Amino acid sequence: MTDSLHTELLQLALQAAARAGALLRDGRPADLAVAATKSSPIDVVTEMDIAAEKLITGLISDRRPDDGFLGEEGASVEGTSGIRWVIDPLDGTVNYLYGLPTWAVSIAAEQDGEPVVGVVTAPMRGETFHAVRGRGAWATGAWAGERKLACRPAPPLDQALVSTGFNYVAEVRAHQADVVRRVIPLVRDIRRGGSAAIDLCDVAVGRLDGYYERGLNPWDYAAGDLIAREAGARTGGRPGERLSRDLTVAASPGVFEPLQNLLEDFGAWHDGHDGV
Repeated sequence: MTDSLHTELLQLALQAAARAGALLRDGRPADLAVAATKSSPIDVVTEMDIAAEKLITGLISDRRPDDGFLGEEGASVEGTSGIRWVIDPLDGTVNYLYGLPTWAVSIAAEQDGEPVVGVVTAPMRGETFHAVRGRGAWATGAWAGERKLACRPAPPLDQALVSTGFNYVAEVRAHQADVVRRVIPLVRDIRRGGSAAIDLCDVAVGRLDGYYERGLNPWDYAAGDLIAREAGARTGGRPGERLSRDLTVAASPGVFEPLQNLLEDFGAWHDGHDGV
């Protein structure tokens, strides 16, 4: 029964993500980035974001009216079925605004509080990643057919390619930049993609050895976290803790602990204010 339920949830998440991704891809005005400093493009992006979330929640509710929701754009329903959907309808908003391809639709299904299904679709990269708890992680798109994912064999930390992200609050971002300044001499290099969901999937597919970020919400990482773990990566927050707003870390098993310890030493979980 659980296997058939999880398969049902996966198929529903794949369908919802594909439809929302098409809405965002096809509905984006071609000249949106031309006036990227004006308020009107921001309003357009917000409208697209909200429309995508409504599409997802509407489609799922039609099929499963008793499920709960937690969405970035305000969807919050308790539900009575034990299933809750955690949705980021547009992860990588600034990339979307500027016409960069690294943005995604992220949908996870939790059963009794534990993620069991994760789907991340990146329409402009032509890729979709998905995982079911205990069944591994898979991807379709840029390669022919469907393939099972596995994170990269762990290199020494000084040979690890690591991605991160930055907060939009200037003081927090300045502290994060200082952490990067201290990390970068100790790893192969740093990347900043602009979408937490895609960064987590890139760890799963082996394009990154590790990823970390502070300030993420559950909808940012719910699907990508499951996909990364099902591909063999380790994920967490500060040492001994689960991933959270304080810190999210995902990496190949041999990179995870050294990277996590380095970030702890450098205070990556601080927000730059004294006493925090």
